[in-house]
Order: sequence, then C-alpha cells, then structure tokens
Amino acid sequence: MRNTFFPLEETGMAFWVDPRNPGSAFGIHRRRYKLTTNTSNSAFDLAVFLSHAGLGRRMVELKQKENLFTQGEPADSVFYLQHGRVKLTVVSHSGKEATIALLSSGAFVGESALGSMPGLRLSTATALDNCTALRIAREEMIRVTHHECEFSDLFLKFLLESSSRAEADLVDQLFNSSEKRLARILLLMAEFCKPGEQETFIPPITQETLAEMVGTTRSRVSFFMNRFRAFGLISYNGRIQVHKVLLNAILLDQLPKHNAEKPKLPSAPCGFSRSE
Repeated sequence: MRNTFFPLEETGMAFWVDPRNPGSAFGIHRRRYKLTTNTSNSAFDLAVFLSHAGLGRRMVELKQKENLFTQGEPADSVFYLQHGRVKLTVVSHSGKEATIALLSSGAFVGESALGSMPGLRLSTATALDNCTALRIAREEMIRVTHHECEFSDLFLKFLLESSSRAEADLVDQLFNSSEKRLARILLLMAEFCKPGEQETFIPPITQETLAEMVGTTRSRVSFFMNRFRAFGLISYNGRIQVHKVLLNAILLDQLPKHNAEKPKLPSAPCGFSRSE
C-alpha cells in the first residue's frame, strides 16, 4: 500500500503517513494538530449551494406573516434565510404565545431537526417581511455537514453564536431591568453589528411582541418607548429608527443625571398601533 500525503492545517507542515498505521508518523502531535483534506479541487461551492435549488433543496418565497413551519409539524428540514426576517414563537398548552427569537438573513432556521431522532417542531417561524429561504431536507443537511468542511464551519459558527446569544438573553432576563432589556432588544433588531451603519430602522413590530420578548406588559413597553423618544434615543417617522450611541448610554448606565427625572411624555404611543 502506498503512503499517503496529508497536509496539517495548523502549521502548513506535512508528513508522509502510512495508512496502515496512521498514528506512527505523528503520534505525539495528535492532540495538537488536525488533519484536513485538500478541497482546492472540490466541486462544492458554498455560495452556490446556499443560493440555488438542487438535490434535497428547494427555494421558498414567503410574504409577511406567512409561516416557514408551524409548531407541532414534523421536523424534516432546515431553512437557510437568504433575505428577510423571521420571528420564532411558541404556544403553551393554555394558548399563551411568546416570541423567543428574531432571525435575519444568513441565519439557519429549524436546526433542531438535526437531532439524533426526527421529531416535531417546537416553535413556529413566521416572516416579518417578504422572505426568501432555502429549504434543505434533513438527510441532505446531515450529508453536507458531514462531508463538506466549508459548510460545516459555517453551520458550527452559527450554532455557537446562537448559543452565546441564548446565554446573553438569560443573563439579561435575570439581572437587567425591563427598560434595559427593551433597549438591548432594539439594538439587536437594528443589527448594529454591520460595519459602517450608525443608525438603523427596525422591522415593523407590535407592542405586544416586544412585551413578550422583554417579559413585561404592553403599557410598560409603550412608556419606555415614549421615554426613549423624549430623550432622543430613538426617532419615529413612519418607522422606528434606533440611535446606537444614545441607546448604548442606557445599556452602560451613562445617561446624564438630569435625565434621571421622568420626562414629559407625548400623549400618543410611539410608533405602534394598539391593535395589530
């Protein structure tokens, strides 16, 4: 049997390895280095895979308020959100609904379908605006995750970011006031992680949905939104525009002292209809 050449990703070094005894040539380095395969000649193209229909994949177009999937349906696929924004909601046995996450383009939706045993959807994914998504069958998702390193790296990064976000949400819920939780949610919805953007419009959303995400009442959300507007932290002209620097002042407890007093609030709620 001929020896096989393996590149080592971490250092750019390489060794000749006997396939009959792979550990012999670099046994002392197995904990330090990782074997990689040469993908330079691979036919797999990540951008093409995520933007076009194919084997086990099809495009899905959604209008506002249409569902990608519904709680209780078979979890037989994962969606890659190309354009638009989606909210995830859960409904209790008593009929109470809660919004648990907002997702934007570049996110995977319904990734729990990849569990060891196929099950049912634990939430409902609803379009907040017109959306385009790629539906990837569970079997195809498992295959490409196992065989294509570029895709598995992207998917793993998404899972780690989702896990970090969930931890931050829990800490926020446990230790911050409802006003700070609302400010953080507005920042996340405005997606200030995008470079070069100083202030951003948030997607249309009702007071009820924000109250569910913050964990407070609609009246409190209305009060805080009016307070933010009075302090110049947000503006409203048909859509709500969030000002990053001023909202960060709330998150970091850096509001001027004279702002500690309750400001005069506009009579009408800020930017929302009461029944929507």
